[in-house]
Parts: sequence; structure tokens; C-alpha cells
Amino acid sequence: MSIEYLGLSSINGPLVVLEGVKGAAYDEIVEMTVDGKEKRLGRIIEINDDKAVIQVFEGTDRMALRNTHTKLTGKPMEIGVSEAMFGRTFNGIGEPIDGLGHVEAEKTLDVNGKPLNPVTREYPRNYIRTGISAIDGLMTLIRGQKLPIFSGNGLPHDELAAQLVRQSSLGDSDNDDEKFAVVFAAMGVKHDVADFFQRTFAESGVSDHVITFINLANDPVVERLITPKVALTVAEYLAFEKGMHILVILTDMTSFAEAMREVSSSKGEIPSRKGFPGYLYSELATIYERAGIVSGVNGSVTQIPILTMPNDDITHPIPDLTGYITEGQIVLDRDLNGQSIYPPISVLPSLSRLMKDGIGEGFTRADHQDVANQLFSSYSKVGDARALASVIGEDELSDTDKKYLVFGRAFEQMFIGQSVNDNRTIFETLDIGWNLLGLMPKGELDRIDTKILDKYYKPTMLDANGDIVPATVED
Repeated sequence: MSIEYLGLSSINGPLVVLEGVKGAAYDEIVEMTVDGKEKRLGRIIEINDDKAVIQVFEGTDRMALRNTHTKLTGKPMEIGVSEAMFGRTFNGIGEPIDGLGHVEAEKTLDVNGKPLNPVTREYPRNYIRTGISAIDGLMTLIRGQKLPIFSGNGLPHDELAAQLVRQSSLGDSDNDDEKFAVVFAAMGVKHDVADFFQRTFAESGVSDHVITFINLANDPVVERLITPKVALTVAEYLAFEKGMHILVILTDMTSFAEAMREVSSSKGEIPSRKGFPGYLYSELATIYERAGIVSGVNGSVTQIPILTMPNDDITHPIPDLTGYITEGQIVLDRDLNGQSIYPPISVLPSLSRLMKDGIGEGFTRADHQDVANQLFSSYSKVGDARALASVIGEDELSDTDKKYLVFGRAFEQMFIGQSVNDNRTIFETLDIGWNLLGLMPKGELDRIDTKILDKYYKPTMLDANGDIVPATVED
């Protein structure tokens, strides 16, 4: 028999306090009725003797101490999951907002999930092709990996997220037995950004393998804390029970963390770095660690969390803690963006720690690792040549340094830079890399195995239009 409690003890922002509670449990969902008609959901986040602190998902507007009835459900936050969710759009707690009606659930799951037993985890192998050369060639995304994108305000991370949804696939294999899909979750986005995502997915024809969760900026802040957990619950069901390979894109994790800070402040907790609660690390870890591959299961969950660094500060607590938990990072650069290079990926501070185990012979191409190593090495020397040119002038540079300047400009324009609709195969990406390396003298390419170098290296030059063409004998 369920007990209904009349009235509240206090209301503070998105939180309410209920006294005289018996048999309540942490994370339990409560149903609240305002003025005898409006239904809202809440979650118990703290219990102290007979007092329960409740987060109200829909916010506490129009709630008063005497006009609210509260009923304990005895269950944690759950969501009904189904393959019929593909092509649909939901709010932050999994309710349909696309006007297409209710989704018949195949199963109901706790959104908090269950920690993956480390013993049952398989080491990530194989890669996911994004069609973006800088990612596929130099910081390859591996199935089961968590690879965040560090961005900044005003940088095109929304366009990049939409492109990843449109273009991502299971490499260039023809294995139709493996099913791939995307779960996309946006937190704290403005209406125009939400419209951009929905319109892009619909117009590009990828909606049939995308499930979208959108929490708007004017939605209750507490809903933002649930959104990534709801998205990952759906992803885990499709991956581990339906055998699909799921890419989860979460944007923007900074909004999630700031929602945590707001709720923590409302609870009166002692703040840690930058005002964030001391458990920010563990909360981020509970989300990021839900990526992976389970032994004996065909599916996988791969994560690309996107976060905006306040003031472009990579040492800010959110990117700093994210870097500890995840396996690499992709960093967007404001200077490249100012040169109209898209996507403005800063190559040198970016990396994928699992890349080496999912590329090469049998995965991409035998020369992949060597090409990536040489491109990193050559581009790192471009900065030295540019610094020297700024001091003594470009005309005074050695011939080799001048070649590095040419290589650097071409690398940024042709390898990093590509159009928002340019979906490159891994072979096209590697061939572009070889064309760029052909601009350098063969003796400078010291990171490539001699056999691979002899097989693929061909001297190149830039023509009058700035295109790469084979070098003539005289050159």
C-alpha cells in the first residue's frame, strides 16, 4: 500500500524537503501532484532521519508548501526502451516531444545502470569511421572507447557533432551483419541549436538510425542531470541486448556539470574547485565508464562527450577531470577557426590512446600508424619554422624550413580542413597524408618504415592553384 504525504516542509530552487517520511530509499522516484491536477516527478537525493530531500524534474514553479501531495513509488528512475525509438525525439527524461505519440516499451530499465564488471570487459578493437580526416587519420575512434571533444564558446562543436551523427559508420567494411546506430543527447541547448540538430538529422536521412534526447536551456536544471543517464541506458540496451554498435554523443557536458553545481549549492553543500561539488569526478566517471565492450556480446557502446572549456581553459575542473577518466581528447583550436579552417582540430594536443590497437593491417591499412606518426612529427616542426620565420623573416630560412612552412599550410588546409559535407574514407585520408608528405624531402621522413616509405612515397609540389600535383624531375 502506497502512502501519500500532504504538504512540504520547504522549497529551495529545484529541491523540496518532505518530513515524516518512512521507508524511503535513495534515488527513489516520487510522484507529486500540484493543486490536485498537475503531475510532476521527483527523485530522492538525500535522506536524514525522517526527512527526504527531493529533486523535482519539472521544477518547483507554482509549487507551495500546502498545495502539493507526494507519493513514494518504491522504484528508481526508469525508462521504457525499445527499437521503436529510432527516428524519435525525446526530452531529457525520455518523454516523446516530437508529437508522434507514445513508444511501446519492450523493457523497462533503471537509468542509473549497473557498473560493468572489469573482468567481463573486452579490450576495444576495430575503429569507427567518422569521415573526418583529422580524427580518422590521427586520433582514430575505436569501438568501446570514450573520446571527448574539448571545445570553447563560439567554436563549431555543434556543427561537428551533427557531422559525426551524419557520417559515422563501422569503417569501410561490407559486413552487413553488424548494426550501427547513434544515440544523441543534447543538454542545456538553445531552441535554435535544438532545431538545427533535428533539421540536420531529418534532411540528411539518418534519422532511421538515430535516437535523439534534447534538454533545452529553459527546461528544469534537474532534468539535465538525468539526460545522459537516460541516453546511456537506451544505448546499453541496444548494444548489450540487441547486439548493436552504438555511438553516444553527449553535448554539452559543461551544462551537466553546471547543473550539478547549481543543485549542490541549493543543498548547501561545501563547494570544491570553482564552486563545483567534491563528487564531480565520481559523477562524471559514472557516465563515462558506461562505455565499453562486454565479453561474449556482439555490441559495443562508444562515447564522444563534448564539453566547452570556460575561457578556453583546459585546466578547468570539467576538462581536467574528464581527461583523467577518458582515453584521449580532441581539442578544437580558436586560431584555426579564425582562419576559416573547419573542423578546427588542434592536432598536437589531441590524441587517442587506444588508436594503435584498432588500426593497421586487418583494420584500416598497413601504413596507417606510420603515416600518423610522420604527420604528427612533421607538423610539430612547422611551429619551430614559423617561430624562426617571425624572427629572421621567411626569406632567410633554409630550404628545408621553407618546405616545412609549405607543408604546414597545406596540411591545415587540405588534411585538417574539409567541408561540413565531406565524408572521406580512411583510404582517401591516408592518400591525402601521403600527398602532403611528398612535399617534404624523403630524408626528412624518419618516422616511417623503409619498406612502407619505398612503396607509398612520391614527391609532390603545389601548382599555381595551390593543388598538390606530382613533382617534375627538375623539382
